[in-house]
Amino acid sequence: MVLVSKQAPDFNAKAVVNGQIEDHFKLSDFRGKYIILFFYPLDFTFVCPTELHAFQEKLEDFKRRNVEVIAVSTDSWFSHMAWLNTPKAQGGIQGVQYPLVSDFNKTIAGDYGVLLNDAGVALRGLFLIDKNGVVQHQVVNNLPLGRNVDEVLRMVDALQFTEEFGEVCPANWNRGAKSMKPDQEGLKEFFGSFA
Repeated sequence: MVLVSKQAPDFNAKAVVNGQIEDHFKLSDFRGKYIILFFYPLDFTFVCPTELHAFQEKLEDFKRRNVEVIAVSTDSWFSHMAWLNTPKAQGGIQGVQYPLVSDFNKTIAGDYGVLLNDAGVALRGLFLIDKNGVVQHQVVNNLPLGRNVDEVLRMVDALQFTEEFGEVCPANWNRGAKSMKPDQEGLKEFFGSFA
């Protein structure tokens, strides 16, 4: 399921936020901010804690870009709380500060098209949602394939650049690199600069 260019499905679920269980965590409460919404298969597994810590390590970089990071799995809020209280050296995610949403009924993963029905877990789906609640980027990895958080930041930079300047970001673009106007002249000028 491709959600790019569509409104991100809203949800109202239990989540662990700042060490507390919040009963009504809503995606729509973050309208006006960019959101990285990422799904992971299960608490207390193997690739998952590496990803959650990797997002935590870059959390300030996301905040500087007005981006909220939100993680979702099909585990219970009790499991999230226990995992958050488990030290990193023991496979836990102690120190992770962004919200962990409990998709215990598996409806959120279903709405985002990342639910593996037979296993009852989500694939590693990631969605970049703009300030108006529209999905601008999505990527879905199979269970054993961890994500690159620097690439997620690069996509945020690209989206914010295009919104601010109206130009497009070519392949392998990074902040500060050459962009192009979205027309034939812009393409010629872009390639001409490398001649």
